[in-house]
Amino acid sequence: MRYTILISIFLFAVLSGCNEEKFKTTPALKFNSVNTTELRSGQTIQFKLSFTDAEGDLTDSIFVQKVVPTCVQSSFDQLYPLPSFPTTTNQKGDIVVTMGFNASPYPQVDPKCGQDEIAVFRFVLRDKANHASDTVSSPPITIFY
Repeated sequence: MRYTILISIFLFAVLSGCNEEKFKTTPALKFNSVNTTELRSGQTIQFKLSFTDAEGDLTDSIFVQKVVPTCVQSSFDQLYPLPSFPTTTNQKGDIVVTMGFNASPYPQVDPKCGQDEIAVFRFVLRDKANHASDTVSSPPITIFY
């Protein structure tokens, strides 16, 4: 009985340590972090994402959506270019999307309705076979007017 419990614990430890990453045909995107949840004029915001892709055939851009329910004029859907990088099968990497509020030369996320905004940013990667990753979202970001 004692050996059965010890063997079970040993097998559990070994199997839980084997966290082999699964690469799929559809790109996988994961939201890792954001450098701030409060953005003021002159500041930048950086979203850190990671991805995996079995074929390594990502397109040259990432889809970014800014959603501001209280100010439709401030919301947007845009494609932002990715820097060129060597592609391989079973590709894994990190993406940093940087935007600014009155901070050149970055894409701007300025409030458009003359008031503070609470925005959520969504991101999607697409590969050359037109497979889209799941949409990942940031936490709510307060953009001070």
